[in-house]
Amino acid sequence: MARLAQLKLSMTTTMLLVAIIFSAFLAIIMYLFQLPLIYAIIGTIIFILLQYLIGPEVVKWSTGLRHLRPGENPWLEAMVRDLAQKSGIPVPKLAIVPDETPNAFVFGRSSGGATLAVHEGLLKELNQEEIQGVIGHELGHIKHKDFLVMTVLSALPLLAYLIARGTFEAARVGRKKVGAALLVAAALSYVVYVVSLLLVMGLSRLREHYADAYSAYLTESPRRLESALTKITYGLSLAPTPPHGARALYIGDPALAKQECQGIIRRREEYDLDRDGVLDERELGLAMEKEAKSTWTKINTSFATHPPTYRRILLLREIEKEMASGRYTNQRIYAHI
Repeated sequence: MARLAQLKLSMTTTMLLVAIIFSAFLAIIMYLFQLPLIYAIIGTIIFILLQYLIGPEVVKWSTGLRHLRPGENPWLEAMVRDLAQKSGIPVPKLAIVPDETPNAFVFGRSSGGATLAVHEGLLKELNQEEIQGVIGHELGHIKHKDFLVMTVLSALPLLAYLIARGTFEAARVGRKKVGAALLVAAALSYVVYVVSLLLVMGLSRLREHYADAYSAYLTESPRRLESALTKITYGLSLAPTPPHGARALYIGDPALAKQECQGIIRRREEYDLDRDGVLDERELGLAMEKEAKSTWTKINTSFATHPPTYRRILLLREIEKEMASGRYTNQRIYAHI
């Protein structure tokens, strides 16, 4: 599979960069307070291990998912099993999230023990071909093992943020000399939080493109995921509930969807080309293309967990053209990323 090595290189490089930045940050913090560095290293390792161990349980609790009983949804179970076998990966456990928004995600401590969860809204709002495109995307994350890397990496920006908040609050009530050191530590922690978050978000966006490309290969129909992404983005933008904390896990980020579609919703009549009162898939695609060109959207993308929907659709369209030409092979799955 050509170019998959580039994703692995990006994951390794990001992990090294974040580790180096965080190590230097801890060394400075310990120097400021004249404490042994080993305490900070041990504390960080414990924090990451806790994130890895209890993360899946937190996801289960916060989403309210339930695992499917064998035979409860024969079509979905058979489709996931067939695609997993085609991918050469263990069949993931299936779960349903009682949420009316269209979304899906995978999580777990290993590829062999991964859970693939789909929202009730996804099963209701998407047709079977579109659902297959989404499942192909999620199996791509399992195939690439990127969801495991993101679980570990996301712990470090979170820890830097917690240190920043804690030291800032402590500085407010500390003595003058100690308070000054705490303020320096708080400012440094926030800088490390922003820098490490940018690195992690950049990797998160890249892994979404790889999973999209893998879905196109696995289902042999890029259009299925293209159509699904359009419906998912618009559906998430209308959701009244606030975005879930683990947004990077999902195929669609509710916060980004709202940002992408707020202009579309305001100018609904402008984008409703056939004046039927409903934005169909084609009209939504054209609207997203136009909105994606705004300067504000481009700036916000740096802090987004996912690429803009239209960028993802462009990639799928390029793959579709190559498939139609007859030149597409399994050596070119990721050639357009």
